[in-house]
Amino acid sequence: MKKSLGLVAAAMAALLTGASIQGAAAGEATEVFVYKTPTCGCCVGAIRHLEREGLTVRSFDVSQRQLGELRAQYGLPADLLSCHSAYVDGYLVEGHVPASAIRRLVAERPNVAGIAVPGMPLGAPGMEHPLGLREAYAVIAFGAEGERTVFAQY
Repeated sequence: MKKSLGLVAAAMAALLTGASIQGAAAGEATEVFVYKTPTCGCCVGAIRHLEREGLTVRSFDVSQRQLGELRAQYGLPADLLSCHSAYVDGYLVEGHVPASAIRRLVAERPNVAGIAVPGMPLGAPGMEHPLGLREAYAVIAFGAEGERTVFAQY
């Protein structure tokens, strides 16, 4: 228990002081730090998707207040909120973003604060429907000054 609290404290301290989480070296799995509330079931599904796709995930349960503080560090616009946040290689990844979009973000290194899938679209990672139903959704890239663009569509 103390070890996991120490990891949370270290990761949050790095984020809150402006330090970035460094990505893995070339050829290694990308490490994703996911922050979620303890009761979020769809977040667990999203984490499983990332792991199945070969990403290394470290998950931390935090309060809603702490989640808000972490998001504010990257200037996440309120209309792009979802239920969990992740940090990878210095970027914020908000919500049910597919692993392929995270890989592209890390490979291309665009000049953005992060990417987001707002809300909880049906069929997105962690939001799969038992009958395979899905809705189209976009991954939005956003900057620290509020600028945004469509990064990917699914």
